[in-house]
Amino acid sequence: MNFIDLQTQYRRIEDDVNIRIRAVLEHGQYIMGPEVAELEERLAAAVGVQHCIGVSSGTDALLIAMMAVGIGPGDEVITTPFTFIATGEMIALIGAVPVFVDIDPRTYNLDPALIEAAITPRTRAIVPVSLYGQCADMDAINAIAGRHGLPVIEDGAQSFGATYKGHQSCGLSLIGCTSFFPSKPLGAYGDAGACFTDDDALAKAMHEIRVHGQDRRYHHPRIGINGRLDSLQAAVLLAKLAIFPDEVAARAQIGTRYSELLAGSGCVTPYIEPHNTSVYAQYTIAVDDREGLIARLSAAGIPTAIHYPVPLHRQPAFASVAHTVVPVADNAAERVVSLPMHPYLSDGDQHSIADALRTALR
Repeated sequence: MNFIDLQTQYRRIEDDVNIRIRAVLEHGQYIMGPEVAELEERLAAAVGVQHCIGVSSGTDALLIAMMAVGIGPGDEVITTPFTFIATGEMIALIGAVPVFVDIDPRTYNLDPALIEAAITPRTRAIVPVSLYGQCADMDAINAIAGRHGLPVIEDGAQSFGATYKGHQSCGLSLIGCTSFFPSKPLGAYGDAGACFTDDDALAKAMHEIRVHGQDRRYHHPRIGINGRLDSLQAAVLLAKLAIFPDEVAARAQIGTRYSELLAGSGCVTPYIEPHNTSVYAQYTIAVDDREGLIARLSAAGIPTAIHYPVPLHRQPAFASVAHTVVPVADNAAERVVSLPMHPYLSDGDQHSIADALRTALR
């Protein structure tokens, strides 16, 4: 049994993928070719914003977004400690200081009720993460940011395709960022990402930053990075976009079925806010004896993963950051475990996983 299944997906779109890749090989524009512009147009329309800027990874998307809004050395950026390191890493890489605020115990997303107390005169932005496929409470976060004149950059690396109050993830704040890492709900066959915005000036800045700060050939009005999206990855993503709505629906169905099968089993299943839909980038439960459960499931042939066992405030890389008290994140990091999740998970396999988990928990 696979934790994710990219092979079944590839067999479904093999002809289209091969045709699109062959087209790139024939025209030879391997970096920022016509596929990139086509992808950006289609992604912007899907999210419901004016601008999509395709970039080299979700990590670079965060870096480019923060550079575009002018975050720099000594600034503070409020974010969650319960996420992949890229979120905090890019804050530190730009010279700013990540300020870790605790999470909501039900959704594992940044808790808006705790944000305002963390704002100081040095705060320059808020970066909520839409974790495990569900958007953070963006209205509440945007309202706080608005009162303090702060930009909000949504890290939607796990939530592309999800909705919040009827609106698409990555179109919920000043800038939305996402990743197209292969295992994401919409994944390339290598690294790729994108930034989204309705702001014309920010879009122009992000376009320039991704190509070394260049606005025309060999003219660089700003410092940038090599953050370009290559045409082969854009071609793959274009092929996958055709089936993405079906896969989002399948993920929702499988996530719901998991929660029904595991009801009363002794684990805590994902809580999805009534105004949200989730793309279930992971199906993550919480248990008391995680290591025991993982061992028993492994013996039954069922793979698992932990997202994330060490929260950012406890990472050695952030040892110089002032100690943060985030008990909910600490507790989650000790208890969460993710089960196999992908759009092609069969009903039979899902029942087998649920039966094995119930047995393991007993």
